[in-house]
Amino acid sequence: MVSYKRLNPEEVQFSGATLQEASPDDSGDAEMKTEDPERPLLNRPPECTVTIALFTLGGLILVVFGVWVLGTVFWLRGPPATGTHKPPLPASPTNQSQSRSQPESCSFIPAAQRFDCYPERSVVVTEEMCYKRNCCFIQVSPGENGVPWCFYPPDFPSYELVSLGPTEMGYSGKLIRRQKTYYPNDIETLQLDVLYESNSRLRVKVTDPANQRYEVPVDVPVVKVKAPDPLYTVEFSEQPFGIIVKRKQNGAVLLNTTVAPLFYADQFLQMSTSLKSNFVYGLGEHRSSFLHDVEWNTLTMWARDAAPVELTNLYGVHPFYLLMEADGLAHGSFLLNSNAMDVVLQPAPALTWRTIGGILDLYVFLGPDPGSVVGEYLEVIGKPAMPPYWALGYHLCRWGYDSSNNTWDVVRGMRNYGIPQDVQWNDIDYMDRALDFTFEPEKFSTLPDLVKDLHMHNQRYVMILDPGISSTQPAGSYLPYEDGIKQGIFINSSSGDTLIGKVWPGLTAFPDFSNPDTHEWWYQNLKNFHDKVPFDGLWIDMNEPSNFFDGSISGCPDNELENPPYTPGVLGGSLRAKTVCASARQKITSHYNLHSLFGLLEAKASASALKKILGKRPFVISRSTFPSQGVYSGHWLGDNRSQWKDLYMSIPGMLTFNLLGIPLVGADICGFSDDASEELCVRWTQLGAFYPFTRNHNTKDSKAQDPTAFSTAARTAMKEALLLRYSLFPFLYTLFHHAHLSGQTVARPLFFEFPADQKTYNIDKQFLWGKSLLVTPVLEPGVDSVAGYFPQGLWYDFYKGDSLVSKGEEVKLHAPLDKINVHLREGSIVPTQRPNTTLWVSSGQPLRLIVCLTEDGLAEGDLFWDDGETLDTYETDQYAFITFRLKQNTMTSNVVHTHEEASYITVETVSFYGVKNKPTTVTVNSQEAAFTYAANQVLTVDDLGLNLNQNFTISWT
Repeated sequence: MVSYKRLNPEEVQFSGATLQEASPDDSGDAEMKTEDPERPLLNRPPECTVTIALFTLGGLILVVFGVWVLGTVFWLRGPPATGTHKPPLPASPTNQSQSRSQPESCSFIPAAQRFDCYPERSVVVTEEMCYKRNCCFIQVSPGENGVPWCFYPPDFPSYELVSLGPTEMGYSGKLIRRQKTYYPNDIETLQLDVLYESNSRLRVKVTDPANQRYEVPVDVPVVKVKAPDPLYTVEFSEQPFGIIVKRKQNGAVLLNTTVAPLFYADQFLQMSTSLKSNFVYGLGEHRSSFLHDVEWNTLTMWARDAAPVELTNLYGVHPFYLLMEADGLAHGSFLLNSNAMDVVLQPAPALTWRTIGGILDLYVFLGPDPGSVVGEYLEVIGKPAMPPYWALGYHLCRWGYDSSNNTWDVVRGMRNYGIPQDVQWNDIDYMDRALDFTFEPEKFSTLPDLVKDLHMHNQRYVMILDPGISSTQPAGSYLPYEDGIKQGIFINSSSGDTLIGKVWPGLTAFPDFSNPDTHEWWYQNLKNFHDKVPFDGLWIDMNEPSNFFDGSISGCPDNELENPPYTPGVLGGSLRAKTVCASARQKITSHYNLHSLFGLLEAKASASALKKILGKRPFVISRSTFPSQGVYSGHWLGDNRSQWKDLYMSIPGMLTFNLLGIPLVGADICGFSDDASEELCVRWTQLGAFYPFTRNHNTKDSKAQDPTAFSTAARTAMKEALLLRYSLFPFLYTLFHHAHLSGQTVARPLFFEFPADQKTYNIDKQFLWGKSLLVTPVLEPGVDSVAGYFPQGLWYDFYKGDSLVSKGEEVKLHAPLDKINVHLREGSIVPTQRPNTTLWVSSGQPLRLIVCLTEDGLAEGDLFWDDGETLDTYETDQYAFITFRLKQNTMTSNVVHTHEEASYITVETVSFYGVKNKPTTVTVNSQEAAFTYAANQVLTVDDLGLNLNQNFTISWT
């Protein structure tokens, strides 16, 4: 008898050995193909004699009646149940007799390990319905929310591994399903490929050998050499088929698919695995805490235009998770699939991937530390692009400036108050009747002059574009649509006509960015508009794609793509809800497959167009995202609200997208909708100064919330927060270099640096920049202090250098309205710069190095520097890279790679935090230098004038 319990090592059928080719039983196959589809898959109990049956029936009726009475009383007096499955009416004696035909072993399956056999939403699952699926049925008490009533029995039929053989990359096998499932069009024979792609990366592909199925059109590495010394072992279960991946170091099971049956039907694919712990992160895009809840938590993935709320599929789709193991090690997993899916977390702990198309293409990343897991993931999907320098400045926008002159007035106000600003944006109100590639001829007549003025002040301009192209303009008046029709670049309906939906300009067509011709059309229209308004970057919105209709103006056909056998828990209940028809035709396949890729493909087209138009690094911010998005764009967290909860929720969102390879991320500072109070906006600007991407943006119906709109005290506090960000530009820019080069995170959770400290695993109200800068923002109103957790070690106050020794504890910090707490970690060297109102000016100012000594007097850091805009400077050797190290009271700089840009920068000041004794002398390049030493053990050397492009040494005795 097969079993879906977790396998012990001695129970695994075979490991690393070739299974001889087995010939399927022809008679069995014939029986399977001709069987009654309604016939239960589990054998019924044998018939009894008449006498025995009468006695049994009489006793059974008495027992059932008593149970029914007691059960009914309990049910009527008990509280109402909530959860996935609502309670049916009390069962009849007939149903009770049917329940006795289910395997006795059903009752021995713990609630936490029950895998849902009836995942359809909004269905009251009865015993009879469950029995038709040949599954176990046990009604749970009202307090056990989420526990499935209908779940797989231990011997539910799955696939059998009938052959397995070695290949150049690992193993190849054949899977056979001998009994059908309750979803149509089971694929009865599958191909299994297990690929040892690197020592820390395993790939498992399950495909249909007879028919080419849709695969995600994202470039991933094609590896031809098997990993020589993998960190993992792979074991196989023959019947039921399962794969078990273990960490070679300690035997920890990282993947075990034997816990539940494998499904592989045409429109229903499901694979489950045990999890090593409850500490699961990633799986975007959802509004939640950073650490996911594993208590029966279903995360639906299908790109959707929806203001961020909990338990809802949002703008992006990212089927990747990172898991922290109890011993501080980490691993991750990625399902390369773009179809609508549910990802189910349950307290076993376990996870189920449930998707309605494509293939099962699963990666496992061994880490062993969390940063390495992310780096390994980005080796597959692509590392993030290096942004232009000005992208890291302060951005200002709102929907509702109403004119270019009003926009200009805000820019002038920022300049007059000396508040840093690098980029001014406009929302759709700049457009003529919401038409892409136009600007309103009266209210925004001075837009070209505004952009010219921004450039004269070393500032930049970004405007919004929506993908919906108006289809109702008079003939000859709107070339983007007419040229698009001629070139055939729009998404078509299933009948082959241009699909028409509705967005801001009214009736619209939608570009098909899976078509290379669309990229050229997009470029030409952008170039034509750039000739009129020389914008510097693009904000691509509404690209899920969003549609004010459900499907199209003509509706959608009634077919298997619009109404699949199973629909994940998408907002609106159908795949076409507020988007285009799932059956719509695109260049390479149906929208059913490509929907969640729309934002990625538009970003790819936009980045390519900007490179050709500007000849510089592109800047694109996209709402909808998919794995590999960071190669082409950044992301903002959508239409949040001016509420304190949204202030907090921005931190989990920022941290999650850093895990997902999109480090250029941030939330709308002060909130998009509602009116922001002065206190909230100050606190949000302080936190927003530490978003990797920092933009203040709000809607037309809300009060102005740019820094100039508030009192002198609030305006000053915001200005100081932004100047603080600008002073940290060299450090932040270097972090983005490491993200681009090796897939590191920019903003990261504390456990990335302290994986052995489980107290850090659920912290999402603090975060780090890199490995050394700790941010502890205020996230509540009416307080002047904040509690922050400090992992074990020595920490320094960023502003003054005061030391704080922690044993791994929470510390109460003073936090008046004009301050955000920032601390530096021992052993780091952080480059800062004298700030100014634009990064163009700031980036030419002298540097100050902050050196944070360990107890042993050690520290190190680095700095990446280039011209900030040229494409591929690292790849073409047009950069400078300098390392700094402190040891035995001597700090040295080492110019690892030199470039002219670094010769324009000087190191003016070096501050050493944690120097225990006052020096008698300080020398700079062997020449004695003046210094100061403060009571808080801070040694400062000023007026250095050291050229960054030349090695130097600072010592003290």
